[in-house]
Amino acid sequence: MHAMILKTLRQPLQWCELADRVPGPGQVRVKVAACGVCRTDLHVVDGELADPKVPIIPGHEIVGRIDAVGPGVMHLRVGERVGVPWLGHTCGTCPYCVRHEENLCDDPLFTGFTRDGGFSTAVVADARFAFPLGEKGEDTALAPLLCAGLIGWRSLSIAGRGKKVGLYGFGAAAHIIAQVMRYQGRSTFAFTKPGDVAMQAFARDLGAVWSGGSNEMPPEPLDAAIIFATVGDLIPLALKAVRKGGRVVCAGIHMSDVPSFPYRLLWEERQLFSVANLTRRDGLDFLGLAPSMGIDVKTTLYPLQQANQALADLRAGRFKGAAVLVP
Repeated sequence: MHAMILKTLRQPLQWCELADRVPGPGQVRVKVAACGVCRTDLHVVDGELADPKVPIIPGHEIVGRIDAVGPGVMHLRVGERVGVPWLGHTCGTCPYCVRHEENLCDDPLFTGFTRDGGFSTAVVADARFAFPLGEKGEDTALAPLLCAGLIGWRSLSIAGRGKKVGLYGFGAAAHIIAQVMRYQGRSTFAFTKPGDVAMQAFARDLGAVWSGGSNEMPPEPLDAAIIFATVGDLIPLALKAVRKGGRVVCAGIHMSDVPSFPYRLLWEERQLFSVANLTRRDGLDFLGLAPSMGIDVKTTLYPLQQANQALADLRAGRFKGAAVLVP
């Protein structure tokens, strides 16, 4: 197998040839067809997350076909197309797992962070966290659903059932969830970098009823806001934009420091939430519904060996939608 490996934090990935890996008990080996490039991959490479495993193969928006099955795996078969997400393993015994809150597991493993991921030609995955995808849809379009879509879906669920929802940061996750909200009959208010008229037009093309800079207030109070951008300064702005009793959801795994803000922005029962990882139920629910929602995932494709360029382009915001690596 071949892979792009992070050997040293804050350094470019290196192209390497490795011995083929054999799945152990409860595992499957997946021949990678596509792997999305997520902002979390940038956090991994840049050393912004605690307790990294280095060297590591990044990548956690994986789509491929099973080419080997380990002992004890009964529900998956060779040749089946599956998706492998960020949460790659849970202990199953801690209080959170017992309460079906496995996204908060005390002893988890994360794909592309503490276990090798999909910036490679093959990956070994816990069979419990390899989601069947069926045969509808292109591999490259499905890959961003494994994190951008799933975390967006969980964030939208936590945001509640309000009809008017603001999305701060209109990248891979927001452009997917805007289409989910359109399917659900909700109204999207898109917030981009100030002055980014091209991204604001992109948001309107995907059904946003209003788009503007993150420094602007929406034309009417919002029921909820989801912050996909990793900018702590957006929290006070989002709290100001939501109505009394409204919710603000921070969707990222990493965010810059939150500034001090007056209590009156939180008062009147506004609520502030964070989202951590996902559950298998999230994956099964969203990936089961996604084909019926008519989601048009905008992708920019890169050969696997150009992973460093894809990361650089993501950091600089040089494309709309999602970047996807293709072995």
